[in-house]
Amino acid sequence: MTEQKGRERLEDDFYDEDDEDTQKDKYLTFTVGKEDYGIEISHVTEIIGIQKITDVPDMPSYIKGVINLRGKVIPVMDVRLRFRMPEREYDDRTCTVVVSVNATPVGLVVDTVKEVVDIPENQIELPPEVAESSTQRYIKGLGKIGEDVKILLDVEKLVRNEDMAAMQSAAAYNH
Repeated sequence: MTEQKGRERLEDDFYDEDDEDTQKDKYLTFTVGKEDYGIEISHVTEIIGIQKITDVPDMPSYIKGVINLRGKVIPVMDVRLRFRMPEREYDDRTCTVVVSVNATPVGLVVDTVKEVVDIPENQIELPPEVAESSTQRYIKGLGKIGEDVKILLDVEKLVRNEDMAAMQSAAAYNH
């Protein structure tokens, strides 16, 4: 087989829609407070340490500001504050998980990044139907890994449309 044919075959395999997505059922897990959370790895662009965050006026309290990531201005949300938890000093374990929401990069500050885990769909349960708290509406499901439960977040709901508008204006403000 020629190299060109091999490459085309690889591309066909890569784009084959019947092919299992290699990112399916994979979640990046992290802690915020005492709980373990997970987000679909397909949303994650990269994980970086805490950088200097430039404050932007007139933003919700959980929007910490913007960072300059290799020349691109990215808005940053503190997940702890988004969940109405007490603010905590950032330390050497604090990370920013850069996610892409509707093709817009957003940094999510979390207490500690843990690992990438496989959680098959049959190991995910819907969250219990209790009063709709502000935090609960971001929950996509509860993933079971052995005896542990990871709270799986819906990144698109976590970074709501009105927040996106505020964050995009924050990024534009500093451009």
